[in-house]
Amino acid sequence: MARRNRSWTRVLPVVFAALILTTLSGCSLYGGPQAVVPPKGDQMQTIWNLFVPIFWMSVIVFVIVQGLLIVAIIRFRRRPGGPPARQIHGNTKLELTWTIIPALVLAGIAVPTLTTIAKFAETPSNAITVRVVGHQWWWEFQYPEYGVVTADEAHIPVGVPINWELESADVIHSFWVPQLAGKTDVVPGNHNHMSYTAKEAGTYLGQCAEFCGIQHANMRFEVVAESMTDFNAWIANQKTPAMKPAEENANAVQGRDVFLNAGCAGCHTINGVSIGGKIGPDLTHFGERNCIAGCVLPNTKADLATWLHNPQAVKEGTIMPNLHLSDEQVSDLVAYLEGLQ
Repeated sequence: MARRNRSWTRVLPVVFAALILTTLSGCSLYGGPQAVVPPKGDQMQTIWNLFVPIFWMSVIVFVIVQGLLIVAIIRFRRRPGGPPARQIHGNTKLELTWTIIPALVLAGIAVPTLTTIAKFAETPSNAITVRVVGHQWWWEFQYPEYGVVTADEAHIPVGVPINWELESADVIHSFWVPQLAGKTDVVPGNHNHMSYTAKEAGTYLGQCAEFCGIQHANMRFEVVAESMTDFNAWIANQKTPAMKPAEENANAVQGRDVFLNAGCAGCHTINGVSIGGKIGPDLTHFGERNCIAGCVLPNTKADLATWLHNPQAVKEGTIMPNLHLSDEQVSDLVAYLEGLQ
């Protein structure tokens, strides 16, 4: 028996160390695609400032509780040949103490937490409104104050509060930009909102954080935070109708015809060409976006061609059908869409 106990004593530290390393392997402090640090938005900064002291408070409580537990196990364990365990009633003072102290700790956590939640519910009077519509599996961004509609990529000015009005076209989604703010559910038939301000310019990866179907993990988007000058220039460009391709660009001219005649216009809108298709993303200025298909692919000619040949092979279950376009049609359509700047 003693030999068996000694072997467990040797194995347990190894198992414990392996568990810690496995857990830490999933962590990323800086630069990860879904890392929340360093915070780049005022809401995430507030959350982080609240999280850090609560985390270390939890560590202290964990160490004290586990330390006392280990001491009790070792000191009061039953030894071979020892007397039977003595039954005791308890200790009223000790029981009151370990009830009151956790209650005070929880109260200390609850007050700033509830205050923060109430603060997040407020919408600044000078906020720019962006209406977000979650689809399976892509994000639509509408700017009602400017008459602009885009997809997969939202632009916001640095230092200006943004009021995100959240709606769903189908199932429950969750809007999350880790470095800028926390998660907010996007529920069919329910109007939700969140407000925050980007502190620094940059491109921040967003993700649906609520399981919403087979392509949930591929429901991504980007938030581009930029100066007010760049934001105004972007808005001005987005408001302009799509340019007609130059006659000398024969592929793009043919691609426009493919768009109008092959079924694309039934689901997509290109301002100035075909208005009415609302099932798929607005493509008016498609060529200047960084990513496509819910940010599954970068917006390159090769990747766009792969997507147009067979969307289901790239993103199984997507609502976009395979139109069985020929290589020539795909090449022309790519030339046309990439020219929509």
